[in-house]
Amino acid sequence: MIAPSPGGSVPDALPDMFHADGVLFDLDGVLTPTAEVHMRAWKVVFDDVFEQWGLKEPYTDADYYEYVDGKKRYDGVASLLRSRNVEVPWGEVDDAPEAETICGIGNRKNAAFAASLRAEGIAPYAGSLALVELLRDAGVPLGVVSSSKNAEEVLGAAGLRSFFRIVVDGVVAERDGLSSKPAADMFAAGAAALGVDPARAVAVEDATSGAASAAAAGFATVVGVDRGAGADALREAGATVVVDDLDVFVPDNTDSTDSTNSPESA
Repeated sequence: MIAPSPGGSVPDALPDMFHADGVLFDLDGVLTPTAEVHMRAWKVVFDDVFEQWGLKEPYTDADYYEYVDGKKRYDGVASLLRSRNVEVPWGEVDDAPEAETICGIGNRKNAAFAASLRAEGIAPYAGSLALVELLRDAGVPLGVVSSSKNAEEVLGAAGLRSFFRIVVDGVVAERDGLSSKPAADMFAAGAAALGVDPARAVAVEDATSGAASAAAAGFATVVGVDRGAGADALREAGATVVVDDLDVFVPDNTDSTDSTNSPESA
């Protein structure tokens, strides 16, 4: 078994990732603040779509967390439009961004996201980077499970790719026919690719759909990172513990953890 790194102790309320067989991280909102870039891109696209189609109920951040967050891109579009009683053709993955199809709208959003990422770049959350470095140095197998087809590009831009042995992302999901989160498929595939038993591994998620996916895949430990989805919602979805930031798992930070950065156990 791998002992925690020196310099402090992990609070009793938190699982000890250093003794896990492996740790599988979501990307957007867990390792990098790309969730904010995604949110802005979705808002630009849906605001335009709603205006063109004369939909009266505006698109909000609450819509993002309920219908889009954590899902594969096209599934998120379909889910959001379904909430407004709108049905459009699914289309094809190579539809032009201007096409009024599920795929066209999804591709329009991806173009907006990619342009923002390339213009502004991305840096990992400091607490997430510190934890990943410690886990890597301790020899804990690490992987990424992300619904995004941009995961490899984001990991590379953030300087994180070398930390992870495997990446199961939207490209892999499409290739292998994996169902979108909250179905178990993506986290089950991530555990299989990393060669770990979900019951002895840890999943880390900021989306309710992702927490539900990990729980359905048999992860006994699901860490929810509350970046806006809400601690109660994450617990209801399957998170076994909820924190505000992954820096609470970094030993040097645990002694100074205060009420604004404390774990909320399920």
